[in-house]
Amino acid sequence: MKSKLALFLLVAARLALAAEAPAKPAAAPACPHCEEAMAPAAKAGAAFSKESIYQLDARFTDDSGRAFTLGELRGRPVVLNMFFASCGYACPLQVTDMQALRAQLPAGVRERTSFVLVSFDVARDTPAALAQYRAQRSLDGQWTLLHGSDDAVRELAALLGVKYKQDADGMFSHSNVLTMLNPQGEIIHQRIGLKGGLAEAAAALAAAVK
Repeated sequence: MKSKLALFLLVAARLALAAEAPAKPAAAPACPHCEEAMAPAAKAGAAFSKESIYQLDARFTDDSGRAFTLGELRGRPVVLNMFFASCGYACPLQVTDMQALRAQLPAGVRERTSFVLVSFDVARDTPAALAQYRAQRSLDGQWTLLHGSDDAVRELAALLGVKYKQDADGMFSHSNVLTMLNPQGEIIHQRIGLKGGLAEAAAALAAAVK
């Protein structure tokens, strides 16, 4: 609990100060789906940095039903968005922007980057529902869709500065935050809102793998 609190305070302080620390050099795999290409330090389970959100030890489940921890993303840049699948406006726009951001990345960076959607609709967005969403949006293997417990989702949202609340009609009011992580899971950039900022996000991701 103390380690989680310390992590929350560290990341929250960064967000409050709008700090965008330069990416630290880190080995990245040639293919995001090839464990053999992972950096030796990542394979050996080296400790995460003090500012890495991968210190969050909560377990999620991906849309194939496999148990998943955020630390599995280590070794490659990440674009992360919190959403809910039945959203009719903001969330689809965020996913479309993630696809547009992917297209803007240099080829070498694009191949290494993972795109992650974490649902805060823990009741309805089951792994099966997320699998259906993947099919509907034609999201390929570079995308990871995650379902978690209410506690796990709230912890992650707090670390990312994402606020959400379920309305009486079952829909969610929520902030719109695209978060860019370097290969160590440190926040290097955030795009707030629904318009613009993709060029800056692409530059941050490209810098993270140099």
